[in-house]
Amino acid sequence: MRLEMTKKSDLALKSMRCIGDAGDELVAGKALAAKLDITTHYLPQVIAPLVKAGWVKSTPGPRGGYRLVVDLKEVSVLDVIEAIEGRIEDQGCVQRGIPCPENDLCALHEPWQAARDAMLDQLASASIADNVRPCTDIVAPPITAG
Repeated sequence: MRLEMTKKSDLALKSMRCIGDAGDELVAGKALAAKLDITTHYLPQVIAPLVKAGWVKSTPGPRGGYRLVVDLKEVSVLDVIEAIEGRIEDQGCVQRGIPCPENDLCALHEPWQAARDAMLDQLASASIADNVRPCTDIVAPPITAG
C-alpha cells in the first residue's frame, strides 16, 4: 500500500509558489529551473499543465518567462496534483488495486475509503499560499527575469 505524490506534482506546487512569490515580476524559465534544481528542458513538462489550467501565463522568447494569474489562496494542493496526475477517482481496493466487487468487499474497504476521502478533503481545502513553503525557503535567492 502506497500513498505518495510524484516528483512532478511536487515540482508543480513549488513552481506555483515560486512564480507567485515573484509578484508581478516575470520569472525567467532558466531562473525557475535553477530554483527547482531541474533542467530547462524538463521545466515545460511541469509548467504546461499549470498554463493549461489557467493559473500561469507563459510568455515566449528571450525576454519571456512565467507569471501567476491567480491568487495562490484560490488554488488547492489537490487542484495542482490533479492538473499534473489527472483526476483522482476511486482507485479501488487497497488490497487488490482494483475496485472491490459489491459482493466481495475487502476487510479494509470501509476504513480505507473513509481515510482516502478524508485525505482528498484535506488536500482540496489546503491552498498553495497556506501550505507550500515560500520559494525563498525552497532555494534562494529570489528569482527575477533578466
